[in-house]
Amino acid sequence: MSTYRPLPHDVTVNASYIDGLGLFAMEDLEPSRRLGWTHVDFEGHLIRTPLGGFINHSDTPNAFILKNVNFRELIIIKPVRAGDEITVTYTEYKV
Repeated sequence: MSTYRPLPHDVTVNASYIDGLGLFAMEDLEPSRRLGWTHVDFEGHLIRTPLGGFINHSDTPNAFILKNVNFRELIIIKPVRAGDEITVTYTEYKV
């Protein structure tokens, strides 16, 4: 039997030194590791998933969000060690 998991088994939510809560690695993650969908396009509206709800911004990120047609996916771009916060550079809200 399979159960729903809102986050992949190798990440967790914890207090962030950046802001509020953040997404943290529970084990070492290598570049190109795909963690899952952060947003889904539903009838023209971008809906954030639980995974996408806790990613904080950094000017020196270790992950990025790949924009696909109907979803956005979180991908590691630098080695992330267990306990490190997973961050991206926010681009959706730039003016």
